Amino acid sequence: MSWFQLDPGSVAERARTAGRPSEIPSLGRSAWRGILGFTLVSIAGFVPWAVFGRWFYRHVGEAGLYIVCAATFIGSCGPLMHRLIVGPGSLSRFYKLFGLSFAAYSVAWIVGWMSLRGHPGSLVGLFAGTALMGWMLAKAFDATARTWSLIAILFVLNSLGYFIGGVVEGAVIRLKDLSSLGITRPVQVVTAKLLWGVFYGLGFGAGLGVAFHLCQKPHRAALAALTGAGSGTPSAHSAEPAKEGRET
Repeated sequence: MSWFQLDPGSVAERARTAGRPSEIPSLGRSAWRGILGFTLVSIAGFVPWAVFGRWFYRHVGEAGLYIVCAATFIGSCGPLMHRLIVGPGSLSRFYKLFGLSFAAYSVAWIVGWMSLRGHPGSLVGLFAGTALMGWMLAKAFDATARTWSLIAILFVLNSLGYFIGGVVEGAVIRLKDLSSLGITRPVQVVTAKLLWGVFYGLGFGAGLGVAFHLCQKPHRAALAALTGAGSGTPSAHSAEPAKEGRET
């Protein structure tokens, strides 16, 4: 059973009731939507740590800081990313699904990181978090047969963005005196941390775009069939997803 009425039949029924054609995105469009949207979300989500980290560490502790970061991710995601869900009514459903799955991901990452620290803690947290998120996406879209594919996509791309971002952050922080360029040490450190957010967003955003697209193959087919039935003839929209379905 799907969550939040995100199964193919419910999506097609909402589109039929709306009485207007629904966008049927390609894999490339979904990936770019995830990359661009989540990169902006990630920059916002890294701001509490990068800019206000010392204050949060003193007043709410490390776990409190991470909770604030997670809340920023969830709160800013909807307007930028809700169209990863096809069909009408995507905004509220995206907030519900992403809010629930990213909260679970965040808790798993925080536990893994704070228990083991270093790369082992990061890897355990990333895997546990993406496993929970992948399972939740599969359940929500009634795509349980794709659960392990979703987990693999999310884990690999999320980990790439996370660790590349960490390398970039460390390299920028280690740069020698940049005062000749008008860059103070505090600005250098904040910039380095935000760059980690950029790469984290690029990697995880790509994973989210591909994962949401993979979950909704039957949904795109249902919308394409509905578009074709409404026009009386096969349309460009209905033909394209049919080809896409054979390729993905």
